[in-house]
Amino acid sequence: MKKMSARWNMAGRGKWLLLAAAFGAVLLCGGFILLPDTDLYLKINKSIDVFGRVYREITVNYVDEIDPEKFMQAGIDGMLGTLDPYTVYIDKEEGDEVDLLTTGKYGGIGVTIGARDGALKVITVMDGYSAQRAGIIPGDKLIEVGGVTVGAKKPDEVRSLTRGEPGTEVKVVIERDGVKKPMEFVLIREEIQVKNVTYSGFVGDGIGYIRLERFSRRAGEEVRQAITDMKLQGEIKGVVLDLRGNPGGLLDAAVEVVSKFVPRGSLIVTTKGRKPESDKTYLSTEDPLLPSTPLVVLTDRGSASASEIVAGALQDLDRALIVGTRTFGKGLVQTILPLNFGAQLKITTARYYIPSGRSIQEIDYRHRDRNGIFATVPDSLRREFKTSRGRKEFEYGGITPDSVVTDEDEGPMVREIMKRALFFKFANSYVAEHKGENITGVDGTILSAFRAFLDREKFDYQEEMEGKITDLRQVAERSHYTKDVSETLDRLELTLQKEKTHGFERYSDHITNELNIEIMARLKGDRGRIEASLREDPPLLAGEGLLKERKTYTKKLGF
Repeated sequence: MKKMSARWNMAGRGKWLLLAAAFGAVLLCGGFILLPDTDLYLKINKSIDVFGRVYREITVNYVDEIDPEKFMQAGIDGMLGTLDPYTVYIDKEEGDEVDLLTTGKYGGIGVTIGARDGALKVITVMDGYSAQRAGIIPGDKLIEVGGVTVGAKKPDEVRSLTRGEPGTEVKVVIERDGVKKPMEFVLIREEIQVKNVTYSGFVGDGIGYIRLERFSRRAGEEVRQAITDMKLQGEIKGVVLDLRGNPGGLLDAAVEVVSKFVPRGSLIVTTKGRKPESDKTYLSTEDPLLPSTPLVVLTDRGSASASEIVAGALQDLDRALIVGTRTFGKGLVQTILPLNFGAQLKITTARYYIPSGRSIQEIDYRHRDRNGIFATVPDSLRREFKTSRGRKEFEYGGITPDSVVTDEDEGPMVREIMKRALFFKFANSYVAEHKGENITGVDGTILSAFRAFLDREKFDYQEEMEGKITDLRQVAERSHYTKDVSETLDRLELTLQKEKTHGFERYSDHITNELNIEIMARLKGDRGRIEASLREDPPLLAGEGLLKERKTYTKKLGF
C-alpha cells in the first residue's frame, strides 16, 4: 500500500494524547517493546517526556506562531521517516482505504477517475453500478461533484467526493465530446464490491487466463469461482495467472490463492518478527481445484508483496513457471493497530519467507549510505536456495522469472501519444461520432481518422536519433571539429526528418493495438479493454507457448 499523507483535525492537546496513545498501542499490542527489557522501557518513558517538553516549548514560545497540528504531524512524520516506507500513520479520513483493502468494499458510484489531457476524467466505469446505469462513460470530463467545482483538484480529492454512505445521493456534472451543454446526473451511492479477479476466460485452446489485480478479502474465492466457471466451459489444459501490476494486499488472501493449486498441507509462507506471536507458519488447508494442471504466472516490477508470496511459493514448490520480469522485492509484513480518535498505525512487524526459506526483500531499510540512500544486498552476497526439485534460486531482490520476457518497446512516437492522452481523447470523440455503428476493431478507416486527428492536434515528437545528433553537435563545437563534421550532421538530420515522416507506418502495429484497447473500453467496458490488451501481449504469448509445449514446460520445472 502506498504511503498515505496524514491530515489532522484535532486540537494540539488532542494530538499529544494521540501520540501517547500510539506509544501505548505499541506497548500493548507489540511491535517494538519487550516488557522484560526494563532499560528499554525507561528509555521510552524518558524520550516521551523530552519529546513532550520540546513540543510544548516550541508551540508556546517560538518567535513566530506555530500551528500545533502541523508541528505534531512533522514530529510523527519525522519518526516514521527513519523506518521503512510501509510504516505509516493513517488518520480517520484515510481509514476508508484500509477498509477497502480488508473488506474489498466501499460506498461509491462505480467509476475510476484520473487526469487526462489537463482535466479530470472518468477512466473506467464499473459494470452494474449507478454511474453505468445512468449513462456515464469513459472520457467524460468532471466539472462538478456534490456541489463542489472540480477545477484543479487532485484525483484523490475528487474520488473522496464521489464516495460516501450507500444510499446517499451525489450530483455529478460532466462535459462530453459531441455534446454542447454540460450534462447533470443524480447518482445513488452503492456498496461497491471491488473485483480482485478483473478478467477470466480461455485465451487459447484449453488455456485458461486469470487476471488478479489485488489481494483483498475475497481474492481466493474469486479465483475459485473463475476456475469453476472455466471448468463448466470446457477442459482446462493449462492456466495463466496474471499478477502483473498487482501491488499486493492481505497475506491470508495470498495463501488462499496458492491453495487452489498445491496439495493440502503444503508450506506456503512463514513470517518471523521481533515478538514470538509474529512467528507464524501458513499451510494450505484445502484440497486444490487444479492439483496438476500446468500453470504459468506472469510477473513484472509492479508485482509486489502478496503477489510475490504467490509467485514465490508456486516457484519454490515447482508448481508453476514464472514468466515476465523480476518482481518488486517487498518481503515485509504490516499490522494495523488502532489509535485514538479513529486513527490507525500501520507498522511493519515481521518479514516473510517463501517455502525454500528465502526472503525476497530487496531494500535494506536498516542501513543507508553516506548519501542517505537505502542499501541493497549485492549479488555476490545473495545466498543460494533450492526449490523442492532442486532448482537454484537466490534470496533478496524479488522473484526472478524462470523465463524472462519483456514487453516490446512501443517507440518514442507511441510514448508521446500516450503521454498526451491522445489515444484516450480520440477514442472518446470517435465512438461518440459513430454511435450505433458496428465497430469490431481498428481498421484502415479508423487508422486514417486517427492520423488526421494527430494532424489537427499538431502532434510532434522527438526520435531518439534527434537527441543523439544534438549531443554530437555539442561535442563537435567543444572539440573544434572541421566544417565537414557539421555538414555531415546536417545531412544526417535531413535524412532523419524524412524518415520521421514515415513514423506512423513504422509504429502502426503499436498504434493499432493502443487504439483498439481504448475503443473497446468505450464499447464493451473494462472487459473489452482487457480482451483487446491480450491480443498482442508478449509475456502472455510466451506463457501460452510454454503451456502448449509440455516437454519444455516439464524440463524447466526439473521433472
